[in-house]
Amino acid sequence: MKVLHVITGLGIGGAEQQLRLLLRHLPVQHGVVTLTNPGVVAAGIESDGTPVTHLGMAGNRDLGALPRLARIVRQGRYDLVHTHLYRACVYGRLAARLAGVRRVIATEHSLGEAQIEGRPLSAGTRALYLASERLGTSTVAVSPSVARRLADWGVPPARIQVVPNGIETGRFAYDARARRLTRGVLGIPEDAYVVGGVGRLAPGKKFDRLVRAVASVPEARLLLVGDGEHREELLRVARECGAADRVLLAGACEDPPSVASLGPSLPELLSAMDAFVSTSPDETFGLAVVEALAAGLPVLYVACPAIDDLPPDAAPGARRIGESVPELISALRGIRDARLARLPQPAAAHRYDIARSAGQLLSLYDQAVHGTPSPAK
Repeated sequence: MKVLHVITGLGIGGAEQQLRLLLRHLPVQHGVVTLTNPGVVAAGIESDGTPVTHLGMAGNRDLGALPRLARIVRQGRYDLVHTHLYRACVYGRLAARLAGVRRVIATEHSLGEAQIEGRPLSAGTRALYLASERLGTSTVAVSPSVARRLADWGVPPARIQVVPNGIETGRFAYDARARRLTRGVLGIPEDAYVVGGVGRLAPGKKFDRLVRAVASVPEARLLLVGDGEHREELLRVARECGAADRVLLAGACEDPPSVASLGPSLPELLSAMDAFVSTSPDETFGLAVVEALAAGLPVLYVACPAIDDLPPDAAPGARRIGESVPELISALRGIRDARLARLPQPAAAHRYDIARSAGQLLSLYDQAVHGTPSPAK
């Protein structure tokens, strides 16, 4: 089976790194087209052995990209096209139809309550999405919460399949040696109490609230992993709170790391933390929370469908909290004073292993191409 993946961009991001993980675990022949930004994840995918084509799309209204993409689909003789992220879903479905490929699966990674991929929802956005969705075979939601939102939007429930995001669970197990070495590299004392967060440094993630909360918890330090347009604002807030020396922005972290990656890996950075906090109030999955739980960390989160959609005992180390700064301060003080030991990997971490997600996706591929799903793994 030949599958072409079409994605909006391949800079460091959750959907982009999720695609790379899936490619490593799906036993089919792949090609990848990125409409824009062939960044570090594109290099990682190529180093794994999958070719990446940069379409060079100039913007959302670059209609000239459509025939170029259709030509790639046609010349590659692909059995199925799999699209990721809004722009790629719209253009990829159209291009596949123009190329004569009617089997199209689209993964919806980032549909929140009031935003899609960090941008406010609008009537026009919804109308265009629904018009192109009818050209596909099925739409994959990364969580039951996203599936419900798609149905509320107007996607027929029979066309929606839930295949959760996944992690390489074994890689995230706590490593005491990695903790010591990573803290040494980052200049963090061995006895420091480190609160961590992972994600794009964007206003919607509300990391400024976490900075203010940590500033109010004596002796606590904050380690944020990620990069984005809100970086300088977060540094300003840290200075304003008198906590500039206790806030460390570690920058973006490609995961899994490629050969050229410098600095600690994400599992190593999680091993260096003592607690994990997700302050984003509008998440479509919450992969960083699952990774932190796999690392044995106590986790505080404002919103995480990946956990909320499971039975309460699936993630005993996770606790949902309010999003205000006083509530964050109270919760942080509580887990600091408890000095919780590392927890074993919970059922949630194993439920979201990438091999399981890849097996579910392969079943959808087989059903679309051959009419018979393969046994789910």
